Amino acid sequence: MATWTTVARGIHHRRGGPFDLSVVVIEGDDGLLVVDTGAEPGEGEEILADVRSRFDRPVRWVVDTHAHFDHTFGNQAFGPGSTTDAEIHGHAAIARHFERYEGPRLAAWRADRTREPERRWDDVRLVAPTHPVERMTRLDLGGRVVELRPQPPAHTDTDLVLLAPAERVWILGDLVEESGPPMYGSGSFPLGWPAVLDRLVDEMLPGDLVIPGHGAVVDRGLVAHQARELRSIADRFVAAHDAGLGAAEALAAHDDWPVPVGGLVGAVERAYAALDGLLLEEGGTAGA
Repeated sequence: MATWTTVARGIHHRRGGPFDLSVVVIEGDDGLLVVDTGAEPGEGEEILADVRSRFDRPVRWVVDTHAHFDHTFGNQAFGPGSTTDAEIHGHAAIARHFERYEGPRLAAWRADRTREPERRWDDVRLVAPTHPVERMTRLDLGGRVVELRPQPPAHTDTDLVLLAPAERVWILGDLVEESGPPMYGSGSFPLGWPAVLDRLVDEMLPGDLVIPGHGAVVDRGLVAHQARELRSIADRFVAAHDAGLGAAEALAAHDDWPVPVGGLVGAVERAYAALDGLLLEEGGTAGA
């Protein structure tokens, strides 16, 4: 059962589903903006039905905080060809990320029916943003403005932050986690991620509220804390690389990692690839 919390006037946070996903609804005079749509069409349909049961205005805008499947595979319930036909806004690199990561991930799931057989992978249609965001953009919802701020590569190369400036509410997607440790998922940038959070912290005021990609509403202090943890991880990766240690040796060199070491296997590989010049600025690989 999903739970709802009103974070500020006209801004509502929904937690639920198999991934404890944060869905945010922002009310405007002209309609509703929904942030993130779930991990499959069924979850997207469930979210949409829940929103429609609670609000008497149409969903006119959807914003993807980043490309990962648990945030975007419900897009088809909201976007072109659906009864909602909402605009979908998201980082301009999402379509490319779908091709490199989410598309192959989906194909692998479809090829192996034993992997999460209860999910409707055959029904998924990858729906990239209809309105790619390349620079800071303001959406006027009618009586309320929301800022869409694409970020440099961090959790992914598709991270987009939302700010409701009047209410001082930030929506960070998986740049910050509350209900679990930060996740170095597909296409992460472990060396750049801490600086992205540092810059966001510098813009935040002490009383600002922050909605993470998963979990409860937090504050500026938690974002700063996570930035420090990610910085310590990145610094260790760099030091290990400089010392000539292999990726496995780098992880074995410490027993006090801020996150479970099993979640760092892909991260250290990505960090080493960046240090070896194999990752491009825009998030691809030198041979891609």
